[in-house]
Amino acid sequence: MNDQVIARPCWKVLTEKAEDKITAIHNEMNLARKRLESLQSSEKRVQVMYNEYRDKINTEGNQSLGMSEAMNQRQFMSQLLTLMQRVKIDIQHTDNLMLSIKERLLEAERERIKMQTLADQNASAVQKVLNKREQKKMDDLGVMQFNLQAQN
Repeated sequence: MNDQVIARPCWKVLTEKAEDKITAIHNEMNLARKRLESLQSSEKRVQVMYNEYRDKINTEGNQSLGMSEAMNQRQFMSQLLTLMQRVKIDIQHTDNLMLSIKERLLEAERERIKMQTLADQNASAVQKVLNKREQKKMDDLGVMQFNLQAQN
């Protein structure tokens, strides 16, 4: 009979693999967060620039600007608005990406918990077997002692 009872190492390996996956997803989430912060910063800078040019055109001192200069400024403002729209689209894409990453993170966390539970159950089952063996040895020793005392 095999006296060796050991926990299956596969559950520990699978748990570690799930933890590695969670770490990778956390890193991906951090990169997405940094990109989102960068995009939001860019959006603010473009908005400030647009507001400055709009105020500059609307001031009464600029009434003396030539037609071509006014058209150039309006064209630049139009380009700023286009850029702002692109940045807003990129922000929306990054928000959607972050939601997707969060869903993947939740799934990976569920998988890790499942693997950890299986590892714990396996360790518990091994401990129960070891406890039963130990109890059987103790019972056998007790019976032997009783029999020895009965003979004396």
